[in-house]
Amino acid sequence: MAIIIDESKRVLVQGITGREGQARTKLMKEFGTNVVAGVTPGKGGQQVLGVPVFNRVGDAVDAVGAVDISVIFAPAKAVKDAAFEAVQSGVKLLVLVPDRVPVWDAMEIAAAARANGARFIGPNTLGVLSPGRAVLGMIGGKAESAREWFKPGHVGIVSRSGGMTSSCGYYLGRVGIGLSTLVHVGGDSVLGMRIPDVALLFQDDADTQAIVVFGEIGGSQEEDLADLIATRRVTKPVIAYIGGAAAKEGTRFSHAGAIIEGNRGTHKGKVEALRRAGAVVVDAFGDLPRATLEVLGERGA
Repeated sequence: MAIIIDESKRVLVQGITGREGQARTKLMKEFGTNVVAGVTPGKGGQQVLGVPVFNRVGDAVDAVGAVDISVIFAPAKAVKDAAFEAVQSGVKLLVLVPDRVPVWDAMEIAAAARANGARFIGPNTLGVLSPGRAVLGMIGGKAESAREWFKPGHVGIVSRSGGMTSSCGYYLGRVGIGLSTLVHVGGDSVLGMRIPDVALLFQDDADTQAIVVFGEIGGSQEEDLADLIATRRVTKPVIAYIGGAAAKEGTRFSHAGAIIEGNRGTHKGKVEALRRAGAVVVDAFGDLPRATLEVLGERGA
């Protein structure tokens, strides 16, 4: 099984005729994603890689039927309107790839998603990949390298860093660990699905046996995950690495969400909260594969 994306989900690409839209649609199709339509205002009637293009999401839904997921490659300032159009047309999951989406726009997207019973991932996400099944966004690079690096299996990965999502998968694969799904939640301060939300999806996935987390200083996602573990809402083993141990006060990280507020968000606080809840937290990123193997071995996997 997999969470969020598999080969059965019907996917639409907003901004499909742009450079990124075309390149990432190629990746998604080559990896097995069921891309059924694209949308670019004013470009209706064209095709991209055999995918029909429409002027509006509503037009696409009328022509091809219901859509499960929209992947948005619109310019940052146009993401809000694209997201509104998608959720108002019945799309229940959005993947917001662009960075620099205004914070207030992200807040409005969150409100619109709630009002329409939808969810979103991002902004500023590389996407989601389920090995052997399908991919959303631009995670994994080329389809052939993604197939080589990421093998189907029973460990889920969730990360705040796009590059480290892929790195976690790559290094776990090097020691023979297969993956159920890799999820990059995004690096912005206002996000849709956060680490604890993804952990709950892995908890309900019968094929995921353990959860690997790449966290960072700032925000409270990792502490919130620790609360889920402590209250037994997440009972599957969690193996984590928290970046930023050497950061001093005033250090500027590349992610907008890496902001420490009060006593929450520090490296020490995150590590202590997770360990206290029962998670395995490694001190060095290179220790993640070994620690994951040990946890799986303890479970007879």
